Amino acid sequence: MTAIDVTGLVKRFGDRTVVDHVSMKVARGEIVGFLGPNGSGKTTTIRIMCGLLTPDEGEGTVLGFDLRKEGRRIRREVGYMTQKFSFYEDLTIAENLEFVARLYELKPVAAHVTRTLEELGLASRRGQLAGTLSGGWKQRLALAACVMHKPKLLLLDEPTAGVDPKARRDFWDEIHHLAADGLTVLVSTHYMDEAERCHRIGYIAYGRMLATGTVEEVIRDAGLSTFVVRGLDLQRLAAEVSALPGVEQAAPFGTTLHVVGSDRDRLAASLAPLAERPGISVEPGQTSLEDVFIKFMGDAQDNMGGDNMQ
Repeated sequence: MTAIDVTGLVKRFGDRTVVDHVSMKVARGEIVGFLGPNGSGKTTTIRIMCGLLTPDEGEGTVLGFDLRKEGRRIRREVGYMTQKFSFYEDLTIAENLEFVARLYELKPVAAHVTRTLEELGLASRRGQLAGTLSGGWKQRLALAACVMHKPKLLLLDEPTAGVDPKARRDFWDEIHHLAADGLTVLVSTHYMDEAERCHRIGYIAYGRMLATGTVEEVIRDAGLSTFVVRGLDLQRLAAEVSALPGVEQAAPFGTTLHVVGSDRDRLAASLAPLAERPGISVEPGQTSLEDVFIKFMGDAQDNMGGDNMQ
C-alpha cells in the first residue's frame, strides 16, 4: 500500500518556482528522510502533502485521497509537526493536549489526553507549564499533540532542531516504534545521523528532487571516491590538496583529511606524490552521506546560478 504517491508537483509564489516537478512515492509504514539545504522547497512540499497548500501543477494521492480535491480529508488523517514550537506556553502539558483533543473532536477528552500522556511518557509532567519545558520535552509534547488523533501519516519538519543528542535519540526511538505499528513518516532533517535512521531518503535542492533511495543507493549512485589523508599540519595540507586536479572536496575530520572526487583514477594520481612524503599517509576511505550532499549542494548552486528559494 502507498501512503504518498505524487507526480510532477509544482508550486510558485509570484515568479519564483519553489517546488519544481517533484515526484515521490512513500509506502505505508515507511520512514522517509527529506533532505536539502535551507530554502530548497522542503517545507512547501510538506505543506502540499498535508493538504495545506494546493499545487499549481501535478497530481497524486495522499492516504488514497486526491491531493487537489480532498485536502480537508487528508488533514484529518495527518499529523504535522512544524519547525517552531507552536503550543501555549502558559498552559500545562495536559491543558495543551486537551485543546488539541477538542480541535479534533475527540471524545471523551480526558481519556484521550490520559492515553496520550502515558504513551509518550509525559504523565509525570502533565501539570508542568509548557513554557518551562526544555527543548527535548517541548519536542515530546509537540509529537504527542501530532499523534493523539491516531493519524496514518506523520509529517515532521526539522523536528529535532535545537535539542540535545539524547533527546534526538529518544525521539527517533519513538518514531521507529510508531512506524512499526503502521504509521508512515516523512521527516525533513539536516542531520546526517538522522537520515541514516530512515528507510529511504530523498534529496531536494532549489525545488528539484535530485536523488532518492536507501542511504547506500544514494551514496553509490553519486559516483564519488574518498581518500583519507593523515599527517601533521592538516590545515596547510588541506589548502594544498584542494588545489590538486580531481579534488572536489577536502575537509578535516578530527586528525584526518577526507579528500573526495568523482574521478577515482585522477584523484589517486593527484594524491600519490603526497603518500611519498615522510609522515603523510594516503588510504582509500568510505564516502559518507555528508560528502554526497555537499556535492549535491555545489552542483545545484552551479545549475541555478546561486539563486535561492524559500
